[in-house]
Amino acid sequence: MSNYQITIAFTDADLDDEEKNQEVQKLLSQMQKLDDVEDVSRVIDPTPPEGNKAGGGFLPGLLTAQVNPANFLKLFGFLTERLGNKPIKLNVKAPDGREINVEASSKEEFEFAWQKAQDFINNK
Repeated sequence: MSNYQITIAFTDADLDDEEKNQEVQKLLSQMQKLDDVEDVSRVIDPTPPEGNKAGGGFLPGLLTAQVNPANFLKLFGFLTERLGNKPIKLNVKAPDGREINVEASSKEEFEFAWQKAQDFINNK
């Protein structure tokens, strides 16, 4: 069975790229400790700035995770707990190619996004 791919983007206009990267790093280290997540990583910039010697940097404020369908809703619950008051966008790609995009910046919006994610998973 294939995994869902979730891309998380921190969209808070009050944060600069460095602050967004700090948020990503914090979430990345928390998610790496979860048994529910198959893989989690930063998103590599496909077009790094000229003269970047690091072999390509990361896109600011972005993180991607692979999660199997059995653990998808658990992960979504974890994200709701950790990010319930931060403006973010989530893009979820199902193994069959379907996609859903949700935005949330409050607990209430996360609850709505959670419901949409459940519907998305159950309506195969």
